[in-house]
Amino acid sequence: MNYRVKRRGTDGRQRRHTNYVLPFSKLRIKDVPLVGGKTASLGEMMSIGLPVPDGFAVSAEAYKFFIKENNLDGEIKEIIRGSDLKKLKELRKAGSGIRSLIKESSFPPELEKQILASYRRLGSRFVAVRSSATAEDLPDASFAGEQESYLNVDEKHLLARIKDCFASLFTDRAISYREDKRFDHFKIYLSVAVEKQVFSKASGVMFTLDPDNGHRNFIVINSSYGLGDYIVQGRVTPDEFRIFKKNCKLIEKRLGKKDVMEIRDIFGVKQKRISPGMQKTFSLTDREAEQLAQFGKRIEEHYKRPMDIEWAKDDKLYIIQARPETIHSQRTAYEEFRLTEKGNLLAEGASVGRKIGTGRVNIIRSVRDIGKFRKGEVLVTTATDPDWEPIMKIAAGIITEEGGRTSHAAIVSRELGIPAVVGVSGATKRLHGTVTIDCSGEKGRIWKGALKYEKREHDVRKMPKTRTRIYVNVGEPDEAADASLLPVDGVGLAREEFIISSSIGEHPLAMIKQKRENIFIDKLASGVAKIAASFYPRPVVIRFSDFKTNEYRNLKGGEHFEPLESNPMIGWRGASRYISSYEPAFRLELKAFKKCERLGLDNIRLMVPFCRTLEEADKTLAIIHDEKITFDVGVMAEIPANVILAKEFSKRFKFFSIGSNDLTQLTLGIDRDNTMLAKEFDERNEAVKTMIKNLIKDAHGAGRTVGICGQAPSDYPDFAEFLVKQRIDSISVNPDVAVSTRLLVARAEKK
Repeated sequence: MNYRVKRRGTDGRQRRHTNYVLPFSKLRIKDVPLVGGKTASLGEMMSIGLPVPDGFAVSAEAYKFFIKENNLDGEIKEIIRGSDLKKLKELRKAGSGIRSLIKESSFPPELEKQILASYRRLGSRFVAVRSSATAEDLPDASFAGEQESYLNVDEKHLLARIKDCFASLFTDRAISYREDKRFDHFKIYLSVAVEKQVFSKASGVMFTLDPDNGHRNFIVINSSYGLGDYIVQGRVTPDEFRIFKKNCKLIEKRLGKKDVMEIRDIFGVKQKRISPGMQKTFSLTDREAEQLAQFGKRIEEHYKRPMDIEWAKDDKLYIIQARPETIHSQRTAYEEFRLTEKGNLLAEGASVGRKIGTGRVNIIRSVRDIGKFRKGEVLVTTATDPDWEPIMKIAAGIITEEGGRTSHAAIVSRELGIPAVVGVSGATKRLHGTVTIDCSGEKGRIWKGALKYEKREHDVRKMPKTRTRIYVNVGEPDEAADASLLPVDGVGLAREEFIISSSIGEHPLAMIKQKRENIFIDKLASGVAKIAASFYPRPVVIRFSDFKTNEYRNLKGGEHFEPLESNPMIGWRGASRYISSYEPAFRLELKAFKKCERLGLDNIRLMVPFCRTLEEADKTLAIIHDEKITFDVGVMAEIPANVILAKEFSKRFKFFSIGSNDLTQLTLGIDRDNTMLAKEFDERNEAVKTMIKNLIKDAHGAGRTVGICGQAPSDYPDFAEFLVKQRIDSISVNPDVAVSTRLLVARAEKK
């Protein structure tokens, strides 16, 4: 079909006056049919006092008027209906033809006059021109990125950019998206928001939930220097700020990789390199991140749903747009993916989504070559933009060298439900053949070959209620958000050792000697806070550090402070450390918990490990109280003395948690690491069960609760039945068996 552009113009008929252009101040969310979700939302946010740059909307009625006056409607319908839009070549031809028809048409004089008058009243030389489709940003669909937007537009180019926005209703990706969603092409119209340009010192996006797993306790902010396009394009890996939504306090921040930024230029925008010094600093202060989070929380509360928000910072912070989050807000079931075999690790990056996929690598370096891509392959490229979407939706997985969790590749992958790993340096040079993309955790991993994996789906609403609380054990803080989405009642054991090993890696006494103790406090507090905030308001039990001397020696600087012990397992560990020369380091742990108190994380419960005597208990608690810690403090019941003197320990501690491994080891006198005696090591031994039975009886008699943290209840159904029969208060297991343990306990409670 030949798409010839005809000369067009208005027919000169007299019409009654229509306001095709409307100021933001007059708009509310009810005006979505008139100006689209994006622009209606700007007016709505302005009405509740949020800082929104002023502007006006060229309404959907203006778009219809433009199409009608230029007699375009019939030709567009003819092109759409005469094309097989499933074929990439015909899709491109149809899109190009329709866009040419629109761009080469003229504005009706009445509409042109209203637009220019509104622009002049705005009093800003430069504006941002943003598309806003009338079906855009509705809860069941996301048209984000399907239409065009333009920055730093002056009066000379304003009308042309608005026309370009009109034409972008028929980009290849927009046509393809509507076809996939079965939206009627002729019942969706375009409005254009013309907004005062914020000359951003920094900008970015904000989600009022975790965009990777849908967690509602967090607000996640991505930020980079300059205008915001480079984040979405994947040109930079932005800084990331994780905020506890309850009180908008900063929990964690990660420095991105920001070597370039987009800035204003007389011809629109241009790229500028960022100095090495600026690259090492965060693009937002902590206070600014928390202020942004407060805006985000207000927006979510106003709309009563999670939101996806764009913002910019000039001399102050502005909200540029807000739309409903459309992926996790609709989810009713929790999916769990897990590799069931090991392989060779090829590369790592940031994980997007929580799925696993396999396929043959196809390296596509340019959008011009997307015709070479086949369904079921793994797309590997430098970065994507909306023009790549026709092949992204048929990929088994996506890997990009550039970009972060809010890049275009990440956003689209989440919506499509496709596993993606972004920020994989050198991916286009290193990867080939068949690979497995593993996004089951915080870190995305690419393995050689097609590895086997399993998928489980849990409908939380159908999980049975149990008298016995089911907790999970949490290691790395990065795992906490995913684990918290399981049908569990809290955390029964979170070990400080994981945080100290992975995030700090240095001996605390060495850091004190170097006057770097604040680094230890801040990093430990951040890790603990991430776990506690993920599960809030459910209880989270954090165990004080319980490294053995050989493990402490492995930390940087540890050899200067740790003796060589012949049997560290029953050596200088637990409470005996806290009341020794190690006390200054223990106080750093307490200061970290004090910081968590100030964050409002009142669901934390602390636990003392390996407390041999009542004297150790008294001295340890005295130090804790001296640091003015208000959290409840419990004790690990892992030494026979804890059971024999349970009534006395109950006078000092609020709860007990049975450490079944150490309790079995010390009750039976078996080294749990001795392979020759492995067959004799069994928590179900009658002596161990008697210990547990007596502890529960005495603790309950004193009004204290008892839990157990270990795999035995999930490994041995008869042991779980024994615990339930003794009326244990909680059972804590690893996340991979949390669901099966709840089902097992529910059956045991019915007997």
